Amino acid sequence: MKLDRVISVSNDKIIYRDSNKCIKTFISGYSKADVLNEALNMSRIEETGLKTPKLLEVTTIDGKWAIITEYIRGKTLTRLMEEEPDKKDEYLELFTDIHISVHKTSCPELAPIKDGMNRKIICCELDANTRYELFARLEEMPRHNKLCHGDFNPDNIVISDTGETYILDWSRATRGNASADAARTYLLFWMRGDISGAQKYLDMFCAKTETDKEYVMSWMPLVAAAQSVKCNDKEKEFLLSWTKNNK
Repeated sequence: MKLDRVISVSNDKIIYRDSNKCIKTFISGYSKADVLNEALNMSRIEETGLKTPKLLEVTTIDGKWAIITEYIRGKTLTRLMEEEPDKKDEYLELFTDIHISVHKTSCPELAPIKDGMNRKIICCELDANTRYELFARLEEMPRHNKLCHGDFNPDNIVISDTGETYILDWSRATRGNASADAARTYLLFWMRGDISGAQKYLDMFCAKTETDKEYVMSWMPLVAAAQSVKCNDKEKEFLLSWTKNNK
């Protein structure tokens, strides 16, 4: 197995390509439970019939955990948007349609999104009164059972060389309210500095699903607080600002 062609690098993982395989390696000390849960999520998503790279193996390489999947030849929507800026709106609409198709898919074995958000809000850097207010709001939110990706952004959508669409990275997949998942995507666009893309995505999502935009926005403080855990200082400052300005 060759680990000499790097696809991407983040704080806790490096992804390599070896021929027709994609190898995601995790840093030393990375949670075994989190690695195995990610692999389990991937297996469950495969069973839904959604287009996603097939899980091939979970192993260790040089003492570090690794997840091996098939490599999909193609381009991410991020790259396509960069290469063809005049077609960005067209790609955004495709992106939104794919997200809606995810929410129409059933995967009841996944953990509830509210459970994960509760655990993360407990750990976020907010005062006790603010956390209490967020817990109370979360409890009032409707419970749904739709498939939620948890990190749906253009980097995680690949258009293959044969024109098929694949969805990557199901490490944060849960079941719950689609509007919470849409709120997360909206914030991801903001964090990339693409505020126009965030607004266009949200407009399309709400129009296509007949969802009140204010309802999606009501999820923002909850999603932001939950996602502020395990991120860098700049991202944390941005996310926690949403908990203060959007009550």
